[in-house]
Amino acid sequence: MFHISILQAIATGLIQGVTELFPVSSLGHSVLIPAWIGGSYGHMATQSQYLLVAVALHLASAIALFIVFAPRWIAILRSVLTWRRNESGFKVFMLLVLGSIPVALIGKIFSKFFENNFSKPLSAGIFLALNGLILVGAERLTRLRTPRNYGSDENSTIVERVSPGQALVIGVGQSAALFAGISRFGVTVSFGMLRGLSRSVAADFAFLLSFPVILGASLFKLPKLSHGALSGNYSAVAVGVVVAFVATLVSVTVLVKWFKTRTLYPFAVYCLVFGLASILKFA
Repeated sequence: MFHISILQAIATGLIQGVTELFPVSSLGHSVLIPAWIGGSYGHMATQSQYLLVAVALHLASAIALFIVFAPRWIAILRSVLTWRRNESGFKVFMLLVLGSIPVALIGKIFSKFFENNFSKPLSAGIFLALNGLILVGAERLTRLRTPRNYGSDENSTIVERVSPGQALVIGVGQSAALFAGISRFGVTVSFGMLRGLSRSVAADFAFLLSFPVILGASLFKLPKLSHGALSGNYSAVAVGVVVAFVATLVSVTVLVKWFKTRTLYPFAVYCLVFGLASILKFA
């Protein structure tokens, strides 16, 4: 029988909230940290119901993400609802739709495959190390480039630098984040930097794109939560949801400030070290 304690729920909520919007893979950490700790926590994380806990915590992160960027989303949705197709908000919305389609389709078609490979720490370690290499590659390939900024209108910058075709490519790249260890946020930021965006603007696009993808994935799995799959654990999961929500609010605030002046290298080094250590431990 599946059981998650209040303490385990708090720990898992912190892991989710802190790592969801950092380019270090929340799913990877949700697998690796329990595996490293071991005991009942490690055993709990190997059970199929643990994925549903992760889904609930992801939904909490999605809500927090929407709240942080509520003014942007309100402006974007206003452009869509009033059908102002020439406004940058409307165009950004279409890019977000295009960027969400590939990961939604791939996630739906291969859902069983990703579920079956979710709780394998060795696999998570390998993909986490690969994630570190992706971040290093983005920094190295853009180190001599002076990013172009276009004033304070982030939407206009995104529209000018990201084409519909490129938004689809980003969506395909995001699909790699279905593997525990690959960061959705990291892939999106890396691609944006390669397209000439500054880190702050690339992160801004990544924040916006994360919301519909996380929300969609959570809502797709949510019905299983009401079918008794976590029976007897709902109070603990609720505590974890609150913790994940608060931790996401804090982590997003930190990241928005970070990407104004800092690079991806610290995250890349962390992913490589933790990933390689996990490979050695679980091989």
